[in-house]
Amino acid sequence: MSKLTGAEIVIECLKEQGVDTVFGYPGGAILNIYDALYKHQDEITHILTSHEQGASHAADGYARATGKVGVCLATSGPGATNLVTGIATAYMDSIPVVAITCNVGVSLLGKDSFQEVDIAGVTMPITKYNFIVKDVKRLAPVMRRAFTIAKSGRPGPVLVDITKDVTAAEWEYEYQKPQEVLPQTDTIREADIDQAEKLIRKAQKPFILVGGGAVISGASEELRAFAKKIQAPVADTLMGKGAFDGTDELYTGMAGMHGTKASNFGITECDLLIAIGARFSDRVTGNASKFASNAKILHIDVDPAEINKNIRSFASIIGDAKVILRKLNARLDPMNHDEWIMHIERLKDMYPLRYNKNQLTGPFIMEKIYELTGGDAIIVTEVGQNQMWAAQYYKYKSPRTFISSGGLGTMGYGLGAAIGAKLGRKDKTVINIAGDGCFRMNMNELATATRYNIPVIEVIMNNHVLGMVRQWQDLFYGKRYSHTVLNDQVDFVKLAEAMGAKGYRVDKMADFEPVLKEAVELNIPVLIDCQIACDDKVYPMVSPGAPISDAFDDVDLKI
Repeated sequence: MSKLTGAEIVIECLKEQGVDTVFGYPGGAILNIYDALYKHQDEITHILTSHEQGASHAADGYARATGKVGVCLATSGPGATNLVTGIATAYMDSIPVVAITCNVGVSLLGKDSFQEVDIAGVTMPITKYNFIVKDVKRLAPVMRRAFTIAKSGRPGPVLVDITKDVTAAEWEYEYQKPQEVLPQTDTIREADIDQAEKLIRKAQKPFILVGGGAVISGASEELRAFAKKIQAPVADTLMGKGAFDGTDELYTGMAGMHGTKASNFGITECDLLIAIGARFSDRVTGNASKFASNAKILHIDVDPAEINKNIRSFASIIGDAKVILRKLNARLDPMNHDEWIMHIERLKDMYPLRYNKNQLTGPFIMEKIYELTGGDAIIVTEVGQNQMWAAQYYKYKSPRTFISSGGLGTMGYGLGAAIGAKLGRKDKTVINIAGDGCFRMNMNELATATRYNIPVIEVIMNNHVLGMVRQWQDLFYGKRYSHTVLNDQVDFVKLAEAMGAKGYRVDKMADFEPVLKEAVELNIPVLIDCQIACDDKVYPMVSPGAPISDAFDDVDLKI
């Protein structure tokens, strides 16, 4: 046992947890930790982002791509508050992130001191737990608890705020092996498994809805076996992408506001809806009172707070999805629902995704990216039309290959997250899909990519408008385009070059493939500015407040 400063204890605790990469931005209050980090730079890689929000998104992207805990650092005051949007993003999507901030000394707390803010108070509603450490004796136990809490049960972000004097004080440190975090099984009741088995055996038209919980629990193999065994079609939510193979014949596409008609009609017509790790967001359910109105709902989730929160279920099982599916698979015999599957196949044939194939569009770009990457890239997105096209037109074959801000819908999320994802999965091609509006939010992180030569590819679907907002204005606000037009003098290609990246502009369909091929081969930060039409829309669509069975597209609008 040796005596170390609080700052050194923080670094040793990070090493205990197997942390190899952190993202952050230094400042006065956190200087002691950065000084300690300097001495351990061969063991922990620090990525200096352009903005603290970029650091929080990078930690989030790292966590989503790897399944490990992402770590970000920031100083007091504005440094800490700049993490807030990223922390909220991680909270809404159940992403394990530990955010470490430092505050003014204990004697200066509560006195409106320079760069002082109650960051624990600010983040209380958007963290799984948070701490303020005012005594060096508590520092190591708090750091260890933070990682355990972030990873256990339903994961989420944890904030550790440390006063500056604690980082300078000395205390004894002894290495501890990290606490093993096991799947949550103590809440799985045999009576609930029995009831679920009976419902599944009785169903004639079962349908599976997969959410982000299936990705988090690593339940892909069990899910595939389950779907095959009960012969049920499978739809996913935005967060559930990749949990079930998007090329499988049982897959029907995404459900909800911009889901496929086959998925939305299938959910509406089924007699048993099995929701696995899904929280029934309003963007998935549409009019909640009419959602799956012909079905009994079996809800499988690790978080009891989600049961009956948005949609009333007939039965539920609380616990880790992987373990629950394994138990169900052991009990069930292969089933035959040929007639139901044939009906769903007819829906898929009748209502395919459609787009204009005579000009450069978002769907064309996503299909071409899928073709050229063989479906093996990690696709990160911003928020809006770009996000929906990425969800609809790229087939995600495995989990942790689609990274997007689902719950909070954070514009400016993608570039930082792509940097984190690439550092976590250096073996993968990482492509961030952006709209021009989103890119403007945090385009400064392009400088982070070039500083460290992190080879992310930024594909901008540039329609010179805030595309999704304009789509709503077009359909529901009488074409009154209030402050959604972005026609100005910004040249993204020159911007990319000024930041040290390679920039391309693509105006025609034929030009996109060779540019993307070159971007992948260059293995450096690349930006591709794709000029698309301002009035391209994401279809199908469900009007806000309507049932998902009322999904429409451009053909329906012409009738």
